[in-house]
Amino acid sequence: MTFRIGIISDTHGLLRPEAERALTGVNHIIHAGDIGRPEIVDALRRFAPVTAIRGNVDSGEWALQYPDTKLLRLAGKSIYVLHDLKTLQTGLGAGIDVIVSGHSHVPNIDTVGGVLYLNPGSAGPRRFKLPITLATLEVTREGMRPEIHHLGGD
Repeated sequence: MTFRIGIISDTHGLLRPEAERALTGVNHIIHAGDIGRPEIVDALRRFAPVTAIRGNVDSGEWALQYPDTKLLRLAGKSIYVLHDLKTLQTGLGAGIDVIVSGHSHVPNIDTVGGVLYLNPGSAGPRRFKLPITLATLEVTREGMRPEIHHLGGD
């Protein structure tokens, strides 16, 4: 059985129709911060349960409900979510399978020391010439399959 996680970040108040299409059918959604406005998480909840954290642009009363970091367990995997990878504390402890971050707007998949580092890039307004992207992570008995999805758009 496959458990599919949608991973999105840096929406900055914009949930593109292409992102909604890419997230259709996922089992859970992780938003790695810079949500932009509360309606974004509400809209994502139409597709699947959502775990979201606060990013550096998320201010105001509405953003206080979101933590700066979150450790969660999905499909038997331990996933640590933070906005800016540069703020990652050493000594998180053994047993972390995936570290999800955002902030840089640069999509990236890397494995270091057996830990999958995944940055879905930015799904919000285009910044500089960086791509508009999000990611999915499929968890199966055989392992994990991360993928970056290019959404296009302006």
